[in-house]
Order: sequence, then structure tokens, then C-alpha cells
Amino acid sequence: MNRQAQSAVLFLLGASLLHAGTTDLYLRYVKAGLRPLLLAAGAVLIATALATAWYERRATNRKKSTEPPTTASPHPEPRVSWLLVLPLLALILVAPPALGSYSATRTGTSLQEPLAYPALPATGPLRLSVVDYAGRAVYDDGRTLTGRRIQLTGFLALDRDGTPYLVRMALNCCAADAQPVKVGLTGRIPPVLQPDTWLEITGTYTPHRVKDPVNDGPIPFIEVTAARPVPTPKDPYDETWNT
Repeated sequence: MNRQAQSAVLFLLGASLLHAGTTDLYLRYVKAGLRPLLLAAGAVLIATALATAWYERRATNRKKSTEPPTTASPHPEPRVSWLLVLPLLALILVAPPALGSYSATRTGTSLQEPLAYPALPATGPLRLSVVDYAGRAVYDDGRTLTGRRIQLTGFLALDRDGTPYLVRMALNCCAADAQPVKVGLTGRIPPVLQPDTWLEITGTYTPHRVKDPVNDGPIPFIEVTAARPVPTPKDPYDETWNT
């Protein structure tokens, strides 16, 4: 691959990073806090590509001015190297889906004991993340949840026995290290369950819990009183356990 092709690939890679960072696409790959670094990386790659192309053009012009004319036919660079740009174009044109039920059912729940339990509103329904509810239900024995109406949002996953879970994939850094946190559903469960459907669940705490068949991790349950489908959130991952 010649220098012009290298600079073109660098430019496309930088442009794809800027495209992802200036839209919500980057949330499919990394946590929200990494957006400034992603934009900076894209800008550096584009600047490097432009500098490479400029220096290569100067070197080519200098070489042409000093070499005697020749009648030999030049050998073209291999064009197959341009296939390297196809993954970059795919990144720009095709937005991959966030990790969903397929990954969740093949990975054990990664629930971690919270360092602290922030105070909750004294009245009204509790709108909690799946991670927050699961942590309080397992490691605090539901003391702050008992008797309260609770709302959770996540996507559906079904294990091999058909048990429905409400799941959120938790991030440390990026989608490559995303791991599921699961909450089992019981009570007034919708009669038709489609994996990867996003639901807002309203319910109450129940002490029932099971062990994840994948890694024996604890899975708490919630007693469902109502459920409704909701659009996929802008940020499909949960970052609350490392903030």
C-alpha cells in the first residue's frame, strides 16, 4: 500500500471516529465519558492523514523535478489493499445493534455488591436502574425496597427453561467488557414475550431469588404489576456501577 492509500485509510478511520463521536453511535461501543477522547483521536488521525498526503506529494514533486525523463512504463500499486476501507465504510454506514439477549443468556450475571446505597425518595414510585435494584435486593435484603412501587427499564431475555429476565448490560469501559445484570420477572408477566424487547416494568420487591445457571451468581426477582414496551434508550448500556 503506497503513502496515498495509507493517508486515505487514516482519513476514513478518523472520519468514522468523528462521525461516531458527534452522534449517539459511539454509545454502542464505549461509555459516555470517553466521548472527548474519541473525538480527539479522530481529529489526530485526520491531521496525520493530511500531513502524510502533503509530505508525500512534496516528495513526489521533488523526485520528478530531479529525475531525467524515462520511457519505462511504471508499475501500478496493487489495488487489493483498498479492500481495507470496507470495514471503515461499514462502520460509517451500518450501525451495529447493542449487545442483547443472545449475549445475556450465555453470560452469567455480574452483579457486584454496591459500595453504598444512596438515599431514596420517601414517597412516590422508585425509578431505579436494573443494577441498583438488583444490588439492593441481594446485598441489602431489600430493606430500602419493601413496600415501595418500583419501576425498572431493560430488555427481555429468556433462559433455556423459559424464565423471563429483565436485563441491562453493564459497562466498565466499552462494549467488549459489557456483562449482564439480570432481574427475574414474576407476577403479571405479559403473555407474549419477545427477546430483546425493551420494557418498563412496574412492580414490588420480592425476596425470591435464584442462582444463575451459567455462573451461580444471584438473580433477584421483582413482582410485576404492569409492563409496557418502550423504545430502546439512547444509551442502551448501564454505567452506574462504576460512576
